[in-house]
Formats: sequence, C-alpha cells, structure tokens
Amino acid sequence: MEIVNFTPVASLFGGVLIGLAAVMLMLVLGRIMGATGILAAAIWGEDDRAWRWAILAGMVSGPALFLTLTGNWPQITVPSSTPALILGGLLVGVGVSYGSGCTSGHGVCGLARLSPRSLAATLTFMLTTGLTVYVTRHVMGG
Repeated sequence: MEIVNFTPVASLFGGVLIGLAAVMLMLVLGRIMGATGILAAAIWGEDDRAWRWAILAGMVSGPALFLTLTGNWPQITVPSSTPALILGGLLVGVGVSYGSGCTSGHGVCGLARLSPRSLAATLTFMLTTGLTVYVTRHVMGG
C-alpha cells in the first residue's frame, strides 16, 4: 500500500482548524457546521444567508492565502479522470441527500454531540469509502 503525499502536521493543523471553526459556529450562532447544508441554504435559503456566504468564502479562500504566503498555488494531484470525478460528486450528492447530511455535519459535529444517527451515517460513509477504494484499486485494476 502506498500513501501519497501524507502530511501529518498539515493534516493535524487542518483538522484542528475545522474543529475550531465548528465549535466557534456553534458557540457564536448555535449552528451546526454541515458544509452541504450551509451551501444549499446559502443558494436556495430565504433568510439567514450572510453568515453562510461568509463561511463559504472562508472555505474557498484557503488556496488564495496559500498563494499569498508561499508565492505558489497548492499542488493538487487527482489520480482520477474528469468523468470519474463528476460521477463521484454526483454520488456524494445523492449520499448527502439520503444521509441527511455530509461528513462535516455528521462526522465532525454529530459525533461530537454523541448523535446515534451521526454515528450510523459516519460508519456508512467510512465503510462505503473503504469498499470503493478496494474495488477501484483491486477489483477494477485502477
């Protein structure tokens, strides 16, 4: 098994920032940081949209900050084709709809609240991910 570009310090730092953002959103606004729900309500919601757009702006400004600090865009290598990425995105969207939330809402916030529904959803996410990786790498020969 090959681990590509594993960066434990950067990963830990990113995880801490995500956790801190989730705690601050709950503390300040009493809201759950579910990225998919924030995006959907920012686009289609009728009220309470300003903070959602601020969160989304913060999520996408990371690469710009990286560019400012280092002078280079972050290097991103995706070992999949564009059609596979589109299909994967659509499948994630379906999963988010059926699971009533995404990995950030269930995995970060729901587990922290000891939600049984979030535990079931997160286990489903993780098992499905593991199965998908196994099938694409070992069964399909990708």
